[in-house]
Order: sequence, then C-alpha cells, then structure tokens
Amino acid sequence: MKIIFLGAPGAGKGTQAEIVAGRLGIPTVSTGAMIRSALRSGTELGKKAQAFMEAGALVPDDVVIGIIKERLAEKDCQNGFILDGFPRTVAQAEALDAMGVAIDRAVSIEVPDRAIMERMTGRRVCPSCSASYHVTFHPTADGIHCDKCGAELTMRADDKPDVVLSRLEVYHSTTEPIKAFYEGKGTLICVDGVGTVEEISARTLSALGVC
Repeated sequence: MKIIFLGAPGAGKGTQAEIVAGRLGIPTVSTGAMIRSALRSGTELGKKAQAFMEAGALVPDDVVIGIIKERLAEKDCQNGFILDGFPRTVAQAEALDAMGVAIDRAVSIEVPDRAIMERMTGRRVCPSCSASYHVTFHPTADGIHCDKCGAELTMRADDKPDVVLSRLEVYHSTTEPIKAFYEGKGTLICVDGVGTVEEISARTLSALGVC
C-alpha cells in the first residue's frame, strides 16, 4: 500500500504514520532524508539538488520527485511505503502523479484549529534533560519545573501562539487543497484526529482496512 498522510501541524500525522508503517511492515520515506542521502551518494539528482541548496534556493519539484522515484525503486519499498513531507502543494501532488508515483490512499488526520492551538501552545520542554510535558495533558508537579531534573521548563519558539497561527494559515492555504486533489481520485480518507493516540490509530487502521 502506498500512502501519504495529510494534516495540520500538530495533528499527529507523524505518529500515525509510524504506527501504520509498523503494522504494515513498510518504510516511512522522509523527503528530507532522501535528499540528504542523494547528496551523500553523489547521484546526478543529488548533485542538482546540492547546486540549488548551495545557492540558497529551494530544490525544484522535478528534482525532488526524481530523488523520490530513485528511493521508491529500492527493494524495501516494493510492498509499499508512506511518504513523509511530500507532497505539500497541489502542484507537487500533480507532478508526483505525472511521474507515475501512484498513491493508493491519502489519509487526512482531521483536527480543529482550536485543538491544534491547545496542543501546541501548551507544550513545554526541559532544556536540561529534554523531557516533554503539556500544561493540560501532561503537567509537572508544580507546572514550572521538570519532574525529572528540576530545571525550569521552556516553550519552543515554534509553539508560540503567533507562530502556530501562521503555520495553520499556511497549511489551510497551501497544503489543505491537496485533499480535493486526492478526493477527485477517490483515494482520500478523512480520520477524526481528536482523542488518544490509541483511539486515533484504531480509526486510522480501520479506515485503511488494516486489522
């Protein structure tokens, strides 16, 4: 099964992708990791990507898709894969389709913006031991210090409300329209992403027909 996961930042798509990949025994293929591997290997497409990156420019879609096709031709992807981080726009989805990379299921993890805001702005991390907490769902004893090492907790810059709002705006304007593209192909599956990880994974696996 060839799958992509869609969803707003903080929707939990990465977590669900890992669970599905483990259940199906297929790899999760990260776009970033593929590009880094192509750079290290010195492939022709890797060299093209490197030229753009050294110039401070985004790697064009056709180069990225070429690298993806190289990766997906490897043996571990013969029985399927989950694409991580691509496509992010309708143009990328169309280009992927045009190059013959057929997607069997596009899984959209649906979470309301208000829940995303609560999830992300409530996250806290320990700068000393890297333990993770949440002010509502997983608070520390005093709400200020790490339960493990006692260091004062901090908030990641990308979890600040204005940054989260900006990321949601980009998702709705740029990435969410991909849903309509895959809906038109009859491959879109929408899954309620509110609840525990176990509840969401049960819905996701059921929607994919995986017992």
